[in-house]
Amino acid sequence: MKPDNFNHSPVTLTSLLETLKASRDFHLQAFTIAGKPFNLFYYSSLTDQTVFKKELLPCLRKAENSSLKEITEAIPFIEALIVKDVKKVEEKLLTGFLGLNLQGGTDECLLIPVKEQKHRDVTVPEVEFSVIGPKEGFIEDIDTNIYLIRKRLPVKNLINSEIEVGSLSKTRVAVLYLDGIADEENVNTIKQRVEDIEFDHIDDSSYINQLIEDNSKSPFPQLLDTERPDRTAASLTEGKVAVLVDGSPTAIIGPTTFLEFFSAFDDYFSNWIISSILRVIRVFSVAFSIFATAIYVAVLTYHTPLIPRDLLDTLVQSRDAIPFPPIIEAVFLELTIELLREAGARLPSKVGQTIGIVGGIVIGTAAVEAGLTSNVLLIIVALSALASFTTPIYRIGNTIRLLRFPFLFAAQLWGLVGIFIGIGFLLVHLLGLTSLGRPYLEPLYPLRLQDMKDSVIRLPFSRQSQRPVHMRPDNPKRFNKQQARKTRDIDD
Repeated sequence: MKPDNFNHSPVTLTSLLETLKASRDFHLQAFTIAGKPFNLFYYSSLTDQTVFKKELLPCLRKAENSSLKEITEAIPFIEALIVKDVKKVEEKLLTGFLGLNLQGGTDECLLIPVKEQKHRDVTVPEVEFSVIGPKEGFIEDIDTNIYLIRKRLPVKNLINSEIEVGSLSKTRVAVLYLDGIADEENVNTIKQRVEDIEFDHIDDSSYINQLIEDNSKSPFPQLLDTERPDRTAASLTEGKVAVLVDGSPTAIIGPTTFLEFFSAFDDYFSNWIISSILRVIRVFSVAFSIFATAIYVAVLTYHTPLIPRDLLDTLVQSRDAIPFPPIIEAVFLELTIELLREAGARLPSKVGQTIGIVGGIVIGTAAVEAGLTSNVLLIIVALSALASFTTPIYRIGNTIRLLRFPFLFAAQLWGLVGIFIGIGFLLVHLLGLTSLGRPYLEPLYPLRLQDMKDSVIRLPFSRQSQRPVHMRPDNPKRFNKQQARKTRDIDD
């Protein structure tokens, strides 16, 4: 971290203790060891009082020597250390260490780890829930999250590089990768970007995500976020790099591609044919969600001759009493859907579900009966909203919601031509996007047929003997394909 001008540490340990005494949860007390007076100081809000009283104090009272080195050997705390740097003492006290210093002596201080370990238990993932497969999700404790990954990858090649980020929060950030598989350039890129972060407080991995992505002005997520340890472990075996942030239940994975955001990890627990069909459905659902309402507005505004006669009669009847043009009723319904979504997300879960269901039925029915919108458009908007929920990654779902409005206004201005112009701008933008310098639209552009085996469709595992080419892994082979084909049953 680059130095900041906010935090000026006192010059001596005595002045540091005088400064810290201003906090009510900071305790400074005299303690006698082997007949000599010591200062014992710690933050009660950061230390485990049970460990302090039952494990540490009895050992200190029984100590027969008063030198800090001998006291260190007498207590059962492996991570205890002796330091003279006042800045180091301050940092350790603020992370749950207890300090011991000889009164009237030097600034030399014994620091003992008695950190309070408070975090929730490992539970089922809230966002990326799966019907089959593992049910463990990350929590807010980074050490637990690293354990969940190491449990799945018990190999020495799994490297954990920790970086401290945030001039005020001093947040622990772990960069994980498999040495010998992950491309060194990808690893160094993420490490360098994390180390270069200039921000005072890091609350969640989403902060890191926004600060290290290639193009912060794009609505498209360029790094994959997940709350599943199994997905993170699987990504590491492909040569990707994972970032964990202390206090966040979400991991960041990169580099990634656009098509990965439509791949649910459940796809790997099902038959490859079913999984491939589901992926295709998700892609078509997203396209429908973006373009359906825009096409409705364009056709009714500029291209009515394209509508079949029977369908045109139905549309005319549905809009017979509507006083507004199609664009007004479309925007009205789209905004209504967004209001219901936002209200349902912000309210308590039980109330939010009620608002989403009852509110949608009541408002939709009332709008049709009042002649504010047609029942045909109501069906289209409802299906579009439903289609946008098929995306397994929450952040790309928000992007899809946003994209509907530019295409809607383009359809009003220039009809179908406007929609195609919008598609052109969208493609140009996607073609220019990168994830850690890697093409965002790979394997579609640049075209890599080898990586198509796990993109829009998923081929059987037996056909995935090579790691993704765009990752440029140091070891591209996952398993020996020829040897796997020679496998026989024991009775053959």
